[in-house]
Amino acid sequence: MEPGSDGKTKMPKIAKVKNKMPAPVQITAEQLLREAKERELELVPPPPKQKISDPDELADYRMRKRKAFEDNIRKNRSLMTNWIKYAQWEESQQELQRARSVYERGLDVDHRNITVWLKYAEMEMKNRQINHARNIWDRAVTILPMANQFWYKYTYMEEMLGNIAGCRQVFERWMEWEPEEQAWHSYINFELRYKELDRSSLVLVHPEVKNWIKYARFEEKNGYINSARTIYERAVEFFGEENVDEKLLLAFAKFEEGQREHDRARVVYKYALDHLPKDQCQEVYKQYTIHEKKFGSRAAIEDVIVNKRRFHYEEEVKANPMNYDAWFDYLRLLEADGSLEQIRETYERAIANIPPSKQKRHWRRYIYLWINYALYEELEAEDMERTREVYRAALDIIPHKSFTFAKVWLLFAQFEIRQRNLTAARKILGTAIGKCPKNKLFRGYIELELQLREFDRCRVLYEKFLEFNPQNCTTWMKYAELETILGDVERARAIFRLAVNQPQLDMPEVLWKAFIDFEVEQEEFDNTRALYEQLLTRTKHVKVWISYAQFEKGTGENDALDRTRTVYRRANQQLKSGDEKEERLMLLENWQQFEAEYGNEESQKAVEKLMPQKVKKRRKIQTEDGLDAGWEEYYDYIFPDEAAAQPNIKLLALAKMWKKDVATNGGPDGGEKSESAQEKMDTSDNSQDENIDRDDESDDSGESSSESEGKAS
Repeated sequence: MEPGSDGKTKMPKIAKVKNKMPAPVQITAEQLLREAKERELELVPPPPKQKISDPDELADYRMRKRKAFEDNIRKNRSLMTNWIKYAQWEESQQELQRARSVYERGLDVDHRNITVWLKYAEMEMKNRQINHARNIWDRAVTILPMANQFWYKYTYMEEMLGNIAGCRQVFERWMEWEPEEQAWHSYINFELRYKELDRSSLVLVHPEVKNWIKYARFEEKNGYINSARTIYERAVEFFGEENVDEKLLLAFAKFEEGQREHDRARVVYKYALDHLPKDQCQEVYKQYTIHEKKFGSRAAIEDVIVNKRRFHYEEEVKANPMNYDAWFDYLRLLEADGSLEQIRETYERAIANIPPSKQKRHWRRYIYLWINYALYEELEAEDMERTREVYRAALDIIPHKSFTFAKVWLLFAQFEIRQRNLTAARKILGTAIGKCPKNKLFRGYIELELQLREFDRCRVLYEKFLEFNPQNCTTWMKYAELETILGDVERARAIFRLAVNQPQLDMPEVLWKAFIDFEVEQEEFDNTRALYEQLLTRTKHVKVWISYAQFEKGTGENDALDRTRTVYRRANQQLKSGDEKEERLMLLENWQQFEAEYGNEESQKAVEKLMPQKVKKRRKIQTEDGLDAGWEEYYDYIFPDEAAAQPNIKLLALAKMWKKDVATNGGPDGGEKSESAQEKMDTSDNSQDENIDRDDESDDSGESSSESEGKAS
């Protein structure tokens, strides 16, 4: 703060803070440039034109311009633009000598600058100084022979001047440097323009596929068919079998097809398929198929299609050797149309891809390769010794300690039987049972001995089978069935008794049924009853009781019906103590059907009195967490002996009857019936209060309704 003139202290000015918020209307850079263009802000008015009227003014003007150019060159001698502008100005003043001098001075500074040489030569050509231009081009191509622009310009100038020999000489000089392909094409086109067809040596310097093809097509276009074919053959020989190209062979085949040499075209296509890598044969297969469809026979077309599919399968198995489905398809294709050695080689390649893991599910598809291989050798190749070797190799490769394939053992044994070598077949199956016993192996061996009628061997095998797996009910039944067929009933009965006394069985109900059917078939009814009684000591299932009753009914004895009723009564009494009401109902329904068919009116009424009432109830539903999830309805059966323990059932039935009468009060006897129902309810009300209260407390739903089915007991 500084004191003022009047002695007062002045406060400093407070700087105003500018508003830094963005403007409501934004202006882009593009808009600024557009406005500047519209207003022409950057345009500078051109300098005034100066008219030179006498030689002195012209000399003075030239002096000033030359001084300016020289000053620019002196400032930066390496900037070729200054030299070119200087020379072009001298040319515009018709001072060619001075212009040449400027170009030469510029070339002394940088003789490798292509632009200076081009401008220098163009100046000479523009002013029709042909010899000067030739000299410049000669110097340029001598100093920079790899600059193709000089050669193009030089040859073009000579051709335009009509100096064909000189132009060819320039081309020959150029070709000595072995330039790029376009230069050779220019030379070839030059010779073609003047009908010099024998001058062509492009492929000798650039032996690429496209150049060979162009060369051959050139010969073909000009009618030299044999020469074109020779060029294609030279190209194939030049590249050899290892470096042969798909495009070259396709072009060769197309050429032969165009000349109607279809046999030659087929040879070329087959050569391509045999020598090209498989991943490059897609287009070859396509063109070959098209060719055969146009000009080939049915057999040739099928051969092409087979080759195409073979290529496809080769690619699949090459990408994933463990794709056994692809191997199966490939082998099926080869077996349909292929040589023996090729099929065997493919089988060997397929079976060489052993699954890496020891899990049986990974081997299931693989093992069928061996099986198909063995069957092919036996049926198609008819080489029995090789078939035997295939089976042995398959069995050697399977890890029998982890798992085995009974199918392979059985097929090997059946093969030996077809060769009438029974001893070897038995030895194979015996080895299989000793190494890795399986149910299927035992069954196959037993079936073989049965077909041979070797029953003693079958008995031994059944005993071994049961020692290996005594829980298998099917084996026990088959063994007993064999003895039954052989007529040894006591032996069959002993086998069944041993079977039912086993501590653990996989299907005991089937075994018991077979034993019972066996005794029934032998008409040993006492034994059958003993079996049923023994079975009922183990299980109280309702189906056993029903079967027992059906058996008694079918015996045909004098007291068969009484025995059947006795069985039904025992069953009813036994099931009464259980909680399975549906099973008891099933029993009573069967009993009712029996009485309806064989009983009298008294016995039928006795059974009807035992029939239950069907009651609909409600109960709470709870989730796993113990939360209430609502109510559900279910049906329950109340038997007469249970109704005596629940006296409120009668009361509920009367209540339901009264409610129904009230709903239909308009009937003729509705009032009397409702009064009688009400009286019955009043008389039974006091006697049933305690029971109703007790039942309401025990029932979660607090309410039940009964629907009577059948007659009330």
